[in-house]
Amino acid sequence: MKCVFIQIRCKPGTAYAVADQIVLREIHSELYSTSGNFDLLLKLYIPEEEDTGKYINENLLDIAGIERTLTTLTFKAF
Repeated sequence: MKCVFIQIRCKPGTAYAVADQIVLREIHSELYSTSGNFDLLLKLYIPEEEDTGKYINENLLDIAGIERTLTTLTFKAF
C-alpha cells in the first residue's frame, strides 16, 4: 500500500459536508480538520497496483465543495 497525504481546501462553508462525503466513501485511514491554507488533511492508503493520480481523481476529487488539493507522496516511514 502507498501512503499518501492530501490537503483539501473547501469552498467556504462546505468543509463539514466534504468531510461527511469522504467518510461515507470509506477510503481514508485518517481525516482531520486543520487550520491554515487548507481545511482538511486526509491520510490515504492506495493499493500498490493502482495508479495514484487516477485513484485520487476517481475516488475523491468528484466530491462537491472541493476547491483545491495538495497531494504529498510518502516513501519511507521511520
